[in-house]
Amino acid sequence: MTLLVPSFVKDAWWSPSDDEQAVGVFDASTGDPVARVSAHGIDLGAMVEYARTVGQRELGRFTFHQRALMLKRLAQYLSGVTEELYELSTRTGATRNDSMIDIDGGIGVLFTFSSKGRREMPNSQVYVDGPAELLSRDGSFLGQHIYTRIPGVACEINAFNFPVWGMLEKFAPAFIAGVPSIVKPATPTGYLAEAVVRHMLESGILPDGCVQLVSGGARELLDHLDARDLVAFTGSATTAHALKAHPNVVSGGVRFTSETDSLNAAILGPDARPDTPEFEAFVRSAVTEMTAKAGQKCTSIRRLIVPRESVADVAAAVAERVGTRVTIGDPRDEGVTMGPLASVAQRVEVLAAVRRLVEAGGELVFGDAEASDDAFFRPVLLRFDDPDTPEVHDVECFGPVSSIIGYESVEQAIALAAKGGGSLVATVCTHDPEVARTIVLGIAAHHGRVLVLDRDDARSSTGHGSPVPHLVHGGPGRAGGGEELGGIRSVLHHMQRTAVQGSPEMLTSITGQWHAGAHTDATVHPFRKSLAELRIGDTVASGLREVTLADITAFAESTGDTFYAHTDAAVAAANPFFPGIVAHGYLLVSWAAGLFVDPAPGPVLANSGLEGLRFVTPVSPGDSIRVTLTAKQITPRETEDYGEVRWDAVLHNQHDELVASYDVLTLVAERR
Repeated sequence: MTLLVPSFVKDAWWSPSDDEQAVGVFDASTGDPVARVSAHGIDLGAMVEYARTVGQRELGRFTFHQRALMLKRLAQYLSGVTEELYELSTRTGATRNDSMIDIDGGIGVLFTFSSKGRREMPNSQVYVDGPAELLSRDGSFLGQHIYTRIPGVACEINAFNFPVWGMLEKFAPAFIAGVPSIVKPATPTGYLAEAVVRHMLESGILPDGCVQLVSGGARELLDHLDARDLVAFTGSATTAHALKAHPNVVSGGVRFTSETDSLNAAILGPDARPDTPEFEAFVRSAVTEMTAKAGQKCTSIRRLIVPRESVADVAAAVAERVGTRVTIGDPRDEGVTMGPLASVAQRVEVLAAVRRLVEAGGELVFGDAEASDDAFFRPVLLRFDDPDTPEVHDVECFGPVSSIIGYESVEQAIALAAKGGGSLVATVCTHDPEVARTIVLGIAAHHGRVLVLDRDDARSSTGHGSPVPHLVHGGPGRAGGGEELGGIRSVLHHMQRTAVQGSPEMLTSITGQWHAGAHTDATVHPFRKSLAELRIGDTVASGLREVTLADITAFAESTGDTFYAHTDAAVAAANPFFPGIVAHGYLLVSWAAGLFVDPAPGPVLANSGLEGLRFVTPVSPGDSIRVTLTAKQITPRETEDYGEVRWDAVLHNQHDELVASYDVLTLVAERR
C-alpha cells in the first residue's frame, strides 16, 4: 500500500474515509508509486473558521519578537531532519543540489525572517509606519499610520517545483504578522510538504491553529473566504486568472496575490566579448538556470538576449558547457547533475511547448523534440534569427529550455526584454556602468528584480534564479503583479495599514510610541529606572547652557573641524544660512548629552547610537541651549536581560526656538 497523504485539519490529522478518488503520485525517475492524494470530503469551511478563531486567538497572544523567536527555534529543529527530507526530495526528481535549494533555502527563510523580525520590528503587536503628521497648529491633533494584522487566514497555494521553500517563504511572514496559514501544496510533490508540516507540528513549537494543511484538491476554498482573508498563489497564469475571477475576490474583498508564468531574460552587454569574465559569467549563469531543478523554476532564464555578432559564440559556449558539465539520470545515482522533470505529464507539456517554438522558426542548437515514455528531458537551446518572433516572448517551456536571440543596439535589447510582458527577474551582464544604468532603468518597470552581473560580483552573487528573503520576489504583468518576500515588506502584506487620527495622548497609547504633547513624568531621572520600571513619557529637562566663542574655537581646534562657518566671521556672514560664526552641530549634540546624562552607574548600560538628527536653527556665540529627553519607545529583548530604549531628544535655544531634534538609542538593564 502506498502512502495516502493526510491533511491536517483543526489541529488533528485527517484522511478521507473513501479514497477511491485519490490521485496517484509516482517517483519521477523510476515511475514507482510513491503516494496517493485526496482531500475528498474535507471541511474547508471548518478549517477557515478554525484559523479565524483558534489560530487568531493563539497567535495574538504573542508579540512580533516572540513569534520571530519561534521561527528561529523551528528552523533549528528542521535543520536536524534534513536528511530525511532529502531522501523524499529525490523522488520528485531533485538532485542533492536541487534539494538544498528547496529544503535548506526554505529553512534559511525562517532564519532570515526571525532575525529581521527582531531587528526591524518592535516587540509589540503594532507596527508604526513613518513619523506622525501634525494636523493642527498647536500640536493637539495628529495623524499616524499603523499596521495591524488582518483578522482572517492566509491561504497559501503553492506550485510543485518547490514544495518546501515555496511553503515556508509564505508561512514565515504570515506567522510573524500573527496570521494563521492554510497550506495547499501541489499534488505531485505534496508528500514532501506534508513531511515538513509534520515535523513542524512534532517540534511542539507552534501555537494551536497557526497552520493547517490540505493534501489534495481544494477548489471550493475561496467559497469560504471574505474580506478578512488573503490568498497567496504560485502557479500557472491560467489557474491564477481563474482564481482571480472568483466572486469573493472580484467583489468580496479577498486579498489575492499571485506569482505566475515568467519569460525571464538574461542580457549580455555589448562590451562582454568572448574573452571577458562577463561572457564567462553569462554562460555559466545560463547553463545553471537551464538545468537547476531541470529548468522547473519560475525564475529560470528563458531568453538569452545577446549582441547579434555574439549569438554564435554564446550558443557554442552554452552547448559546450552543457555537454561537459551536465549528466542526466536518477538523482540517487552518483555523478548525476540533472534529474528528470517532476512527472511524465510535465514532460508532455514541455515537449509541446518546444514544438511550438520550433514551428515558429526556432532552430535547435542542441537537444531534441522527441517523445518519450519517461520524465527525463535533455536540455534544449533554440536559436531564432528574428528576435521579434512572438512565440519567443510568449511560450514558456517549464523545463530545461532556453532560446537565444540577437540585438543590434542596447535600445533594442531593452525592447526585447520588455516583450516578455512582465517578468520576475532579469540579468544584465556587463562591466560598463553606463550600459548597466541604461539597461536597468529601461527594463526595471517590467521586472520584479534585476541582477547586474560582472567580474566583481560573479563569485559572490546569489544568482539569477535564487530569490532571497531580503528582496522582493514577484513581478508585474504576466509574472502575476504581486510581491512576496522583500524582508519586512512581506510581513506587512499580511497586515492592514490604517491612518489613525487623534490627540498625542491617544496616539501614544495606541502605538506604544510617545508623541510630543502626550503625558510626561519628570519626578525621577529616567536614567535611574530599569527597563521594568521605565515608562513611555518618562522625561528629563535640562537648564540652559551658554555657548561662547571660546567654546566654538576650542572645539574646532580639538576636533580639526575648522570649517569656515565656525572660524571666519566675515566669510560665515556671507553664507545665506548663518548670521556669522556658529557653533558646530556636533558640539551641541555633545553638550546635550552632558546636559541630560546621569553619570552614576545605573540601569543604563550603553549608548548604541542616534538616528534622525536634524539641525534647524543656528546657534551663535552668546546663545544658550537646553535639552529635553523623553522615553519614546521601550523594546525588551526576549532572550537578554536588557532591552533598547529610544529617547526623543529636542534642543531649544533661549528663545524656545527648535535647534535640533533626534532619537537617542540606549541599552538598559531589565532590572536594577
